[in-house]
Amino acid sequence: MNRYYNPVHTIQGAGCVDCLPQLLEDMELPDKSVLLLAWGENVFQKPVFSKLIEDNKNFNICPRVFKESNPTVEQLFDIYQETKQFRPSAVVAVGGGSIMDVGKSLCCLYGSEIADVDGLREMIREKNYTAPKARWIGIPTTAGTGSEATCWATIWDPSQDAKRSVENHENYAYAALVDPELAEGMPLRLAVSSALDAVAHAVESYWAKGTNCVSKALALNAVQVIMRHLEELLSGQEGAHDAMAQGSMLAGLAFSNTKTTACHSISYPLTMHYNIPHGTAVSMLLGPVFRMNAEAIEDRGALLQALGVSGAEELKERIDSILRRSGQPCSLHAWGVGREDLPHLAELGITKGRADNNPVEVTAENILSVLEEIF
Repeated sequence: MNRYYNPVHTIQGAGCVDCLPQLLEDMELPDKSVLLLAWGENVFQKPVFSKLIEDNKNFNICPRVFKESNPTVEQLFDIYQETKQFRPSAVVAVGGGSIMDVGKSLCCLYGSEIADVDGLREMIREKNYTAPKARWIGIPTTAGTGSEATCWATIWDPSQDAKRSVENHENYAYAALVDPELAEGMPLRLAVSSALDAVAHAVESYWAKGTNCVSKALALNAVQVIMRHLEELLSGQEGAHDAMAQGSMLAGLAFSNTKTTACHSISYPLTMHYNIPHGTAVSMLLGPVFRMNAEAIEDRGALLQALGVSGAEELKERIDSILRRSGQPCSLHAWGVGREDLPHLAELGITKGRADNNPVEVTAENILSVLEEIF
């Protein structure tokens, strides 16, 4: 059965961030209280945000900075403690996937009294948080996560060797403002890693067990747009960030209904324990996992055509080349992983909700084979 649902008001294009004040008005917030959560202080200097902060007649704005990448349970608890007394009726999250994850998570936490980190960990693990007490707007400053279009958030728990998820189908963003101008000036390594993360979102959405005809169409379009313009991104050509923003948004809309699969599942411990950027880690896995899934991918010819490759080996070679040209290693050993670590990483690579969404069974044994291939 094909079923697709995504209620996010999605606005894409240069300058669209200026729509934010009107969107906040349209939300008819009961007390006009807005948490403005950003990745850095300089965000607040942009005219649309500075005017909101200075004009306290229409909105009560609480600006806060969250600088951490791959937010942990402890870091989420800290920002919850810092902002819970403000009790915002809306959260505006400006940044990459980490900011989005924290912003949307907070919307699910404000209705609860959480005593400590262990209480938060238990709440997330058991998914016994309340319905969202605040709505949120996502404004990405990187082009890759697609988090502005999904209703779940990744929260890391390295002390427990776990990646956790805050998810609630009532917690889709009210709106997403995908403005490519906000991504200009991003370091090349981050821009490429983000773009390849979006490619992985789309590819995995295409072959996921939970895929549907709408997600597949969005996924193919996303892959085509990004792969066609990656050379422009690598060479710094004008317009590349707009293409990446479009592709990331389309990929986000695709996997918002399907979730991801083995590539993401296997990548989580690589990021958690070796600090391999998420998009880099997941893209390194695309070729080997494509090979593993090949016979189970419906109409894989269309996917290969969108990727611009003839098969899994060429896909791996192209991803490796893109990573190298952006100044990043494309093998595990170059990132400091020891061969003796691979069996443990294979065990950690089975993530509920991701590994079991893959079109072929994911086991520690075939994960180990995949890791050997990119070692």
